[in-house]
Amino acid sequence: MTGFFTTILYQPIFNLFVGLYDLIPDIGIIIFIITILIKLALHPLTTKSIKAQKELQELQPKLEALKKEHKGDQQRIAKETMQLYTEHKVNPLGSCLPMLIQLPVFFALYYVLRGLFGEIRFELLYSFVPRPDTISSISLGIFDLSQRSIVLAVLAAGTQYFQARMMQSRRPPKEAGEGGKDESMASMMNTQMLYFLPVMTLLIGMSFPGGLTLYWFLSTLFMLLQQMWIFRKHDTPSSGTGVIEGEVIG
Repeated sequence: MTGFFTTILYQPIFNLFVGLYDLIPDIGIIIFIITILIKLALHPLTTKSIKAQKELQELQPKLEALKKEHKGDQQRIAKETMQLYTEHKVNPLGSCLPMLIQLPVFFALYYVLRGLFGEIRFELLYSFVPRPDTISSISLGIFDLSQRSIVLAVLAAGTQYFQARMMQSRRPPKEAGEGGKDESMASMMNTQMLYFLPVMTLLIGMSFPGGLTLYWFLSTLFMLLQQMWIFRKHDTPSSGTGVIEGEVIG
């Protein structure tokens, strides 16, 4: 690990784990608490990410109309697309930022948990953090979070599936004609990702220590709940013509 990564991410998270363990000697509960703290810290960015994905979905009919109207003129399509994004204040890259930010945090957690369940680097403790004699990997007196857990891997994959399912693009109606072909392709790709991501989550989760898979499960679960809350809050009946599950409404 580089010095920057250790100082900025690994060491603070490690000290937070050890400090909480002095108060609550259960590694599973501490992972739960730290997941909540990380989610609260990233809440504004995650909210923007979910809204950006939702807004991109809502713009799909207009984007397909642009492609149909300016068919063959890629330069005009690109210009009109950017103008549409500007008018609706949509950032097509807005959904990527929280994920990019969470990746270093995830890696830091991986190294922290690997160290806690192996050779603990107590020399990285801050002076005000008490040093425990040992740190047990047993949670609730039953679960050994230093070992791989198929159950947690399945739970993480399941929440990943439901989260992706909620974001899946709607299918265009037959009446949409040529303008719906590209959207059909996008829907097909989304369907493939709907199953690909959970399978990858399952395989990776089965290879990680249970503690890290527990964090992955809780993190995805909280994002799913946040996503449901945002969708419920911002989904309001709208007038006009739209496309919903293979039908044209007006």
